[in-house]
Amino acid sequence: MPLRADAAANRRHIVETAYRLFKQDGFHATGIDKIIAEAEVAKMTMYRHFPAKNGLIVEVLNWRAERFRQQLDRLCETALTPPEKIDAILDWHERWFESPDFHGCLFQHAIAEFAAPNHAIFEVVAQQKRDLQQRLRGILAQSLPDDRAGHVAVTLFMLIEGATMLAHMGQGKAAIASVRKAAADALAGPQR
Repeated sequence: MPLRADAAANRRHIVETAYRLFKQDGFHATGIDKIIAEAEVAKMTMYRHFPAKNGLIVEVLNWRAERFRQQLDRLCETALTPPEKIDAILDWHERWFESPDFHGCLFQHAIAEFAAPNHAIFEVVAQQKRDLQQRLRGILAQSLPDDRAGHVAVTLFMLIEGATMLAHMGQGKAAIASVRKAAADALAGPQR
């Protein structure tokens, strides 16, 4: 049964507040009481929506993954060629790295805190990472043979993930420049 509008708004507000706190302070370090206080909701409201913290974490990660998918969808709609689409994705990352609220990748943080492969949080992270790899592969398959598209997609994915970690360490500009060069080289194909 769908939530009433006010209940849906409360749930969304809790998710957005938890997202902000989780990305700033981490998952384990952010207690439910802090989320309740920051969101300015009653304990009963919190537990009605999220009886367990792990359920809230899963919801936050799914919410963030959906926002990321939508952002990339919009970017890729305006780009026509595969190289333009890859550039648009890298442009997005570069802007993100330079934004004042950049705190690294929430999904990388989640996998560091919840590393058990059978954990629900691990699965949400794995799905988000698979989605990005599949998106890259789909773009690359428009101009490369399928096996090469798969290889290049995995390579670019690893480079983007590494660049995100380097950006968290203050080296975002150099990292994204290296990813751009590797992407251009991969799309150009082998030189004869």
